[in-house]
This record gives sequence, structure tokens and C-alpha cells, in this order.
Amino acid sequence: MPTGLEGSQYKVNTLYVGDERNYTHLYDTENYVSLWTAYPLNSDHMGSLSRPGNWEFNPELSSSLQPDLCSNSYSGGTYSRGHMIPNAARNGIKEMQLQTFYVTNAVPQRQDKFNGSIWNAMEQAIQGLVKGSAEEIYIVTGVAFNKVGETKTVDYVTPKNDTKECAVPNYFYTVVLRVDQSGNSVSDAGSVGFWFEHKDYDNSSYADYAVSVDQIEEWTGFDFFVNLPDDLEKKAESNSSWTSFKNF
Repeated sequence: MPTGLEGSQYKVNTLYVGDERNYTHLYDTENYVSLWTAYPLNSDHMGSLSRPGNWEFNPELSSSLQPDLCSNSYSGGTYSRGHMIPNAARNGIKEMQLQTFYVTNAVPQRQDKFNGSIWNAMEQAIQGLVKGSAEEIYIVTGVAFNKVGETKTVDYVTPKNDTKECAVPNYFYTVVLRVDQSGNSVSDAGSVGFWFEHKDYDNSSYADYAVSVDQIEEWTGFDFFVNLPDDLEKKAESNSSWTSFKNF
């Protein structure tokens, strides 16, 4: 799990299906978004189950801490209910898929030229790494309102059915880890990150926004993949090439 950022407004919540961890997220109870969501991904998680019709409150957190996005999205039409862990990463196992439709997994996200385009293309590329294979990879998707040291303006939007003011991220990012194992030990590791300003994109490739995990740690203040041996973490987190990561 990522480390960093402590305070009473932040709640770490891990969701399980049986004994299997689905995902873990750090939920901001004042801004009504998850700041990061961490999950493993393998081929068994993905399939072709139809999308649920509505979203639900996360039963492990008080509904008073959650925006009512169950049957409607955000007001104004600019932002969709963007998944932190996407439906496509869990649409092979119904119980896991339903947990991706908890409102704590939704964040205000520009739709047609962000969520439905460059962000979706990145998600599909990451999912493609393990489709049809026995590999499992590790993903953390997050949002930021400011880079460390910045003081950007933060906008807010309310759900159509609620008055809670949900913070609109200024940035979205994803970091991904692949590992080789020897017995129960990690023998090698590779990682890469993607960092996007939250804006509309025209004819841009997600690969152009690949950066190192080190860089995203510097911008967010989080420390990712902390359980790796130090030498492997240092090497893996310096890579900023999507092509090199794909070929790991």
C-alpha cells in the first residue's frame, strides 16, 4: 500500500470478496473522493459481464460520509462518475465488479475527451499486459489537487441528488508494477507511471504522459511499492518509458 498523508479525515478501506482482496482505497471524507486506489490485476479478474445499472453506497463506511451518486451523476453535465478501479478490471467476477460501483470509487472526471478517450486508452493498455496470461500486476490509481508545493484552485461539484461538495481533481495518475519471482522472493521488478492534467485531450497518446514512479512520488508525497527490496525499488521506480515497461 502507498504510505504518506495521515489525518482523521482520511479512511483506509479494504474490500474483500471471500478471502481475496479486491482493492484498497484512501478515502477523503471531507472532499468525498478516494485519493488513491490500489489493486492487483490478473486475467481472471476480467471478462464480459454487463455493467450494473446503478451505483451503491459503500457499506463499510457511513453513508453520511459519501455523496449520493447512486442513481445520478454530478450536476452540470461536465463530469462523469469516473472509476478509480475500472469496471473492466473486475468484470470477470460479479461480486468484485459490484464493489467497483460503490460511490467511494467514483470521482468527478471529464468524460468525452478524458475519461472516455486518453484515460480509457491507458487503462486498456495496462489491462492488455495480463489478458490471457498467468501474470499478476499491481496498480495504484490516484488523484491530486496540487503537486507538492503548488496552490492551484480546486473546483467543487455537487451530485444531482445531494448537496455534498465533491472536490474536482486537478490531476489524475496511475502507477503500475510488474515483478519476477524466485520462490517466494521478488527477484526483479519494473514499474512506470502516467500523469495527466485533468483537462480535455485531442489526438494525444497516453504513452506521451508516461513518467517515472519516482516523479509521481515527488509530486504527490506518497511512497509507492514500499515492500520491494530497496535496490529493486530504486531501479524500477526510475523508469519513465512505457515501451521499456511493456518489454519487462
